[in-house]
Amino acid sequence: MSRISGDNVFVTGADGFIGSNIVEGLVKQSYKVKAYILYNSFDSWGWLDTSDQEIKENIEVIYGDVRDYNRVLEAMKGSELVIHLASLIAIPYSYHAPESYIDTNVKGTLNVMQAARNLGIKRVIHTSTSEVYGSARFVPMSEEHPLNGQSPYSASKIGADQIAYSFYASFDLPLVIARPFNNYGPRQSLRAIIPDLITQAATKKNQIRVGSITPTRDFTFVEDTVSAYLSILESDLGVGEVFNIGSNFEISIGDVANSVLQILESKAELVSEDARVRPSHSEVNRLWADISKIQKVFGWNPNYGLETGFHAGLVKTIEWYLNEKNLSKFKSNTITY
Repeated sequence: MSRISGDNVFVTGADGFIGSNIVEGLVKQSYKVKAYILYNSFDSWGWLDTSDQEIKENIEVIYGDVRDYNRVLEAMKGSELVIHLASLIAIPYSYHAPESYIDTNVKGTLNVMQAARNLGIKRVIHTSTSEVYGSARFVPMSEEHPLNGQSPYSASKIGADQIAYSFYASFDLPLVIARPFNNYGPRQSLRAIIPDLITQAATKKNQIRVGSITPTRDFTFVEDTVSAYLSILESDLGVGEVFNIGSNFEISIGDVANSVLQILESKAELVSEDARVRPSHSEVNRLWADISKIQKVFGWNPNYGLETGFHAGLVKTIEWYLNEKNLSKFKSNTITY
């Protein structure tokens, strides 16, 4: 296995939860990073605002929108490698605004792939999601598992994946599709289940509001996601292929909630709230990643895998959210759509 030549990396969605962590990981590995973030009137770099000064001094931040092809093309010039993360991700909001998901996730991906093709980019990592599989038909779920769009979000990501793959098949774009299973860790939105549970439990409430507690997930600590992306980026293998990223561990939402309560020494009761339950046909009941392919091709293994790894990652995540300086970056976890 040899490394792709090139150190200039263009990262879309660099201001987000996963994107900011990946940018930091790239800088620490001496990559030159262009961080493409959504234009806003607050002059905010998103989570990159909280990065160490050394990180900030070693990145070039470019405001833009993946829905604007000309902006993407101009911003990507001079790069050799691309990591595409920009996406609308909140599943509940996709029920209310599906068109915006198609516009950002599908058209945005088209723009990134088109620009990468026209600029002769040496390697593109496109970000998928385990949600494209829908409820597991077999476990653990390999990359050969059928795709099933059970929400507008997952349908848009299936479309984005297919657009990306088509540029490999049609134009020989050197593409790899990374498919992370449920990420968690510091900086994640309170809309996600683990931060939501932590922040509710930390307020010493007697009741913790949840949706369905029976679905299972394969939770991937964000540090492992970063190391997986670096393993893919630094190799010339896997072009035109999909790779699951997971912890090889399945746990129910109810057991996650009980683990959070146990770590925080809370005796709160779990209470199901209708507003938090997905429509019956939209709920993904089971996700568990088969990660043998990424292990074999790239030699990657999660540091926070299996049950012990999940517990360690959960403890680190809880410690981060209990820091008032970190928690103050979020608004209330009472979300309406």
